Amino acid sequence: MAITREHVLQALATVPVDATGTDLAASGRLSDVHIDDAGRVMFSIAIDPSEAAVMEQVRQAAATAVQGLPGVKGVFASLTADRAPGSAPAAPPAPQRPRAAAQPRNQRIPGVQHVIAVASGKGGVGKSTTACNLALGLAAQGLKVGILDADIYGPSMPKLLGIHGKPRLLENRILEPMEAYGLKVMSIGFLVEEEAAMIWRGPMVMSAITQMLREVAWGDLDVLVVDMPPGTGDAQLTMAQATPLAGAVIVSTPQDLALIDARRGVSMFKRVEIPILGIVENMATFVCPHCGQTSHIFGHGGARSEAERLGVPFLGEVPLNMTIRELSDAGRPVVAVEPDGPHAKIYKNMAQQIWATLSGGAASRPAPRIVIE
Repeated sequence: MAITREHVLQALATVPVDATGTDLAASGRLSDVHIDDAGRVMFSIAIDPSEAAVMEQVRQAAATAVQGLPGVKGVFASLTADRAPGSAPAAPPAPQRPRAAAQPRNQRIPGVQHVIAVASGKGGVGKSTTACNLALGLAAQGLKVGILDADIYGPSMPKLLGIHGKPRLLENRILEPMEAYGLKVMSIGFLVEEEAAMIWRGPMVMSAITQMLREVAWGDLDVLVVDMPPGTGDAQLTMAQATPLAGAVIVSTPQDLALIDARRGVSMFKRVEIPILGIVENMATFVCPHCGQTSHIFGHGGARSEAERLGVPFLGEVPLNMTIRELSDAGRPVVAVEPDGPHAKIYKNMAQQIWATLSGGAASRPAPRIVIE
């Protein structure tokens, strides 16, 4: 039987939210309920940050109630402080700039010491390849590392790391991460068909990211690397709300068009008080494998200059190289399979800089509460 919004609301009406017996469906805390074609249900519950511990029990009860409905293939339920509890969902407001409230929230992931985001202002700059090899570079230092593929619309980690299959479901509906090359890995790509179009609205994206952060058995990790979707929208703000990010790495090509978007990425993370760990200039130089001539297809040095102008670290340059591309396509990332090669050394050097910052006193900061002005 096809699941409907009414079925979901009936199930949520059995979940009390307070001592008076008010149910979740009638509480005014519930967002719009979204159901995709595969039978996955997504919704969020509005809370005040001080209620996080108590309302987490309500969230789990709500997810369990909906999961028990016939036809439901998965539930993405999250807590959000975007609006006051008890208020009805408002009509979409005009675009506003978020600001960090004076009282930040702390929602650490048990066992995870540092969470870093690898982001870009636009797609096509090699962000996922960079995130994958930076994670492997951190692991090469003897660290326990996980990687979360939060690029909901274009998950790349299953391909980049050559992972097939689906994660195992443990007790309390917690997912066991997949593993490859010593990394613990979670991606929405493990949970949907490879060619499925992810036609998800903002609440669905936020719920999925929150669930992959907090309902995965990450265990003890020194660093969790998050491969972010490109841009500066819902996913980035969700990360700032859902977990205490230790910092962000911005990936850009040297060309002016990409740098404009990289500036927006830096500005957004600074706006929500997330430190910038550095900028990476990807596809910096192309050396012809036949004649040895060097060409700067996308320009050269633009990201370094931008880092200096913005006052943030410059982590290094990665060339536009056939080896990196071929190994990535084959699910054999260059840092893992050619650890002593010149390209692996570039990523390892950047990873060393990142870890030096993280371990040298730049500890994970509590995540700010995002408030819409």
